[in-house]
Amino acid sequence: MTRSPATPLPPPKARRRLRETAALTQTQLADRVGVTPATVRAWESGRTTPRGRKREAYAKLLMTLAEEETVQAPEPESKLEPEAKPQPQPEPQPEAKPQPQPQPVAAPEPVALTPAQAFDALYAFSAPALVRQTFLLTGRREQARESVERAFQAAWEHWPEVARDRDPVGWVRATAYEYALSPWQRLRPRHRHPEPPPADPGDRTLLNTLLRLPPRHRRTLVLYDGVGLDLPETAAETEASTPATANRLLRAREAVAGRLPALADPEVLHRRLAELASNERLRAAEPPTVRRGGERRARLRTRAAIAFTVALIGTTALTVRTAPTHYEPPVSPGQAVRGVPQRVAPGALSDEELELRQKLRDQVQDGPQRLSPRLE
Repeated sequence: MTRSPATPLPPPKARRRLRETAALTQTQLADRVGVTPATVRAWESGRTTPRGRKREAYAKLLMTLAEEETVQAPEPESKLEPEAKPQPQPEPQPEAKPQPQPQPVAAPEPVALTPAQAFDALYAFSAPALVRQTFLLTGRREQARESVERAFQAAWEHWPEVARDRDPVGWVRATAYEYALSPWQRLRPRHRHPEPPPADPGDRTLLNTLLRLPPRHRRTLVLYDGVGLDLPETAAETEASTPATANRLLRAREAVAGRLPALADPEVLHRRLAELASNERLRAAEPPTVRRGGERRARLRTRAAIAFTVALIGTTALTVRTAPTHYEPPVSPGQAVRGVPQRVAPGALSDEELELRQKLRDQVQDGPQRLSPRLE
């Protein structure tokens, strides 16, 4: 069985032009297609391509906008005009001097952003939404904010790589999700003190239902039904195969629908997730603060690594200096042997012993005279 070819779509620039010609915002177009404004923004920039039912709905809407643009466009003038009456010929005018033609003004070249300016623009554009999405994964406001800041600090450390990435927001989002769902978060003292739940009972029930899901299922549900990614992109970001991602998504939807039957419809679930994230007062730090925090943390790690290396070198040098150069066997403890008296320390010498010792010292101790016999 062969698959039917995908519905053709106009280029990304043409998609944006059709939307702007129809005086529609990205939010309005996203509501008509059933996706998020971020997804529409990604489609119009060419970062992602719609697939499946969303592609059919998007292509149908663009075709409708193109037809409306054609109807509203003024009809071209007919080439067949009525026969015109002969007009009197104008009197010849004296030949005018040629006027100098104005030189075309060159368009100003686009100003290249510095790395810090590009980072600040990316942070201001995506940080608030990423904090709200991370809150759906953790249920903790401060942990969500910290996870996004750590992800952006990691992006600043690897900025050349992130700047050339096809989807920088996706790079930061994956890093933030990994940090937020890390098992080490449970060992922090902050995790032992629960935060106040949402004020609305419906939001509280939905958040508790999300937190009861396994981390992988929860992340898949937030990416697909919350962020609006398609199945292949969700599988790529979660580092899983497409069938495994689809299985996780179905299980997560079944668990949510089991506790909240009103959210069995994916469109309703998407809207409720967006409302739950938007109802919370979540804040994000300023871009310069995040950049300086990342730089300060990098300097501390560098200094700690240098200090550890110096301590290791000093310890190795001290060990080499004080280590013995040859083997010294251990001395076994003394034991008493039967029949052998114990050694006793010598005491004071008697007068006779002192006289004998003096006599021996006065005699010749070496030389041939000691060897020759002497008659007494």
